[in-house]
Amino acid sequence: MSESDDLATTIELLSSRICHDIISPVGAVNNGVEFMQEMGAEAGDEAINLISYSATQAAGKLQAFRFAYGAGGADPNIKPEDIQKAFSGLIAGEGKISQTWDPFGPLGPSPLPPAFCKMLMCTMMLGVECLPKGGSISVKPSESNDTLVLAEGPDAGVRDQVEDALAGKIAPENLDPRLVHPYTIGVLAKKYGFGIEITGKEDGKVTLTLTVLKTT
Repeated sequence: MSESDDLATTIELLSSRICHDIISPVGAVNNGVEFMQEMGAEAGDEAINLISYSATQAAGKLQAFRFAYGAGGADPNIKPEDIQKAFSGLIAGEGKISQTWDPFGPLGPSPLPPAFCKMLMCTMMLGVECLPKGGSISVKPSESNDTLVLAEGPDAGVRDQVEDALAGKIAPENLDPRLVHPYTIGVLAKKYGFGIEITGKEDGKVTLTLTVLKTT
């Protein structure tokens, strides 16, 4: 395949992944509207609550995807507290995952380099994929001032080929919607001068390390 074909394949898969994640809450909003149209005043608070909850869930996912995949995510005005808030929106839907970290405390290198918050969101999203039964995500600095993202929960682990996709060891034509996320994050990390590795796999805990390789 040509380089343009590879790029097209990656874009298609990434779009599929994003649409898959937001179609459920958007569909629930539509269902709530239809229910109100059919029932009128009898729909009551149930339909309104469904619409409100689902719209909030969709908005949270879109904001997280914007930080991770959009060019605006590298804006230096974005702060760790913005990432924490957006990540809360991402994980709020199913209620199986929580986050426990201080966005105002030390997180790694000081001062934080350009695009750090973008790559932090990406790394935390990878952590979510390590928690099939839920759990918690935390962030802290390592002794060498790298940033550690800890994913802890029952059966926490790394799915097959995720590490290879993150490292760019899988050709784009061999990707699928499950692997395009780590592959794309690996590409973005290189662009912005970061390294992301899965550096620890213990019973119930996966450690991901975000390292600054260069400033951009």
